[in-house]
Amino acid sequence: MNEFKRILRLARPHIPKFLLAMLCMLAVGATTSALAFLVKPALDEIFLAKNMAMLKWIPLVVIAMYFIKGACSYGQTVLMNFIGQRVVTDLRSDLYNHIQRQSLSFFNKNPTGVLMSRITNDVNLIQGAVSEAVSSLFKDSFTLVGLIFVIFYRDWKLAIVAAFVFPLTIYPIAKFGEKMRKVATGTQVTMGSLTSMLQETISGTRIVKAFGMEAYEGKRFSRENEDLFRLFMKSVSIRAISSPFMEFLGGLGIAAIVFYGGYQVIQGSSTPGTFFSFLTALIMLYEPVKRLTNINNTIQQGISAATRVFDIMDRTPEIRNKEGAIDLPRIARGIEIRDVTFRYDDEPVLKHINLHVRAGEVVAFVGMSGGGKTTLVNLIPRFYDVTEGQILIDGHDIRDVTMESLREQIGIVTQQTILFNDTVRNNIAYGDIQKSEEEIINAAKAANAYHFIQNLPSRFGTIIGEQGARLSGGEKQRLSIARALLKDAPILILDEATSSLDTESEMEVQGALENLMKGRTTLVIAHRLSTISHADRIIVLVAGEIVEEGTHESLLAEKGEYFKLYNMQFKDNNL
Repeated sequence: MNEFKRILRLARPHIPKFLLAMLCMLAVGATTSALAFLVKPALDEIFLAKNMAMLKWIPLVVIAMYFIKGACSYGQTVLMNFIGQRVVTDLRSDLYNHIQRQSLSFFNKNPTGVLMSRITNDVNLIQGAVSEAVSSLFKDSFTLVGLIFVIFYRDWKLAIVAAFVFPLTIYPIAKFGEKMRKVATGTQVTMGSLTSMLQETISGTRIVKAFGMEAYEGKRFSRENEDLFRLFMKSVSIRAISSPFMEFLGGLGIAAIVFYGGYQVIQGSSTPGTFFSFLTALIMLYEPVKRLTNINNTIQQGISAATRVFDIMDRTPEIRNKEGAIDLPRIARGIEIRDVTFRYDDEPVLKHINLHVRAGEVVAFVGMSGGGKTTLVNLIPRFYDVTEGQILIDGHDIRDVTMESLREQIGIVTQQTILFNDTVRNNIAYGDIQKSEEEIINAAKAANAYHFIQNLPSRFGTIIGEQGARLSGGEKQRLSIARALLKDAPILILDEATSSLDTESEMEVQGALENLMKGRTTLVIAHRLSTISHADRIIVLVAGEIVEEGTHESLLAEKGEYFKLYNMQFKDNNL
């Protein structure tokens, strides 16, 4: 139950509200017991003794009891749901922020849909364990205590006969809870897979349609959906059988009580009022017991979900600020990559890289796919940490400075343009939405984006759709360049920024990139060698090692690896 205790600790800031809710629950339990207690005077004094005074005040007391019970029931429901929803809202925010702090390797290992399921489905199940389960646990426990007092007060011998049935309920409650937890875990795993599949197929719908795989994806979804249906029905079955089973056990107890209690009334050792007061309390007693059985199922579901949520919350981000990290001053001298080796899952991706990039220099990285180009530039903003060696900016090891100050100095434009389903204005100003309209417009002009923005329906206020779906590839890329321009970072990383564009779009984007690169330390990953011929230096990477370094002309003259790559492209272009 460690997970359940941990869930309850999340409610610690709301103790005053919880104490007030407990008072309401106590009042609900007390009034429920009082109603059972009133059966004896009502039956004996009104219907048997025909006492007129009792006829006047007992109905008024009953009305008062029901009013108090209703008001307190409303109060505890609102208070406990407030606590539950507040805990879940805070937990969902904490979980989201914790996921955002994880390194890229975490996202490589965990599908997007699974993470979405943690934040939505799993956290919702925890809410049930916090508000519904805890509320019922206390309210029904208070009611049980009050009703047990009534039955023992009325007839302790009959109470012992009734109590004999309760131990029989312990084993089935435990078994139902164990089965519910297993089913809940399976349901959450399947829900994660289903969400992941939805995310993949909806975002990749163009490929699904292009390859005519609608029927295949439909069958794949149906299989997962059927698995979820079967698990859901198992959960329903467990819940459905637990309540009737408890009723049957209660029926056994009531049958025994009716026989023994009726015998006592016939013999004259008890009054009808005492017996019916006892029987009323006993019947009312079995209701909270049944609810507690179902609450155990809810708690088990919440514990199963909490285990999965806390598994993520307990992960320490691989990339984080070290204690005593300082802010990195704006780059003045350059970047030094000193004997860097990087392994991914024990596989060496980069091997003993040594490189110095002067401030303001444009350095291009070329080579065949899988050579380590993107991995190398991803080490500079600390998307990953080096396995061996150091990366220094103006002599500062980037692991000794804060990630915020490091990444503040780096602008990135990638081949895969990431835009958000928001306005053009907010996409350009992403990172600092407080930028003025004039600064945004100037960035758009410098990125050669202003003209097409003016032709959009609402200009800078136009919603561009998910991943910029309403824009062309060149338009999306120019928006991402405008975003980088507005950030005004002194270090710029261009990761094949024009490789997916047609010739016309590439020319427009290339002009924007030239504006962006002015006065910046620029690292360029290029597939098309023609785009980096004016770089100050070109680095050729093969199998994670630097094999050549120089200018475009000097590398062609060496007739080495770069020469081969250039001739391959030249040949392809002439075909």
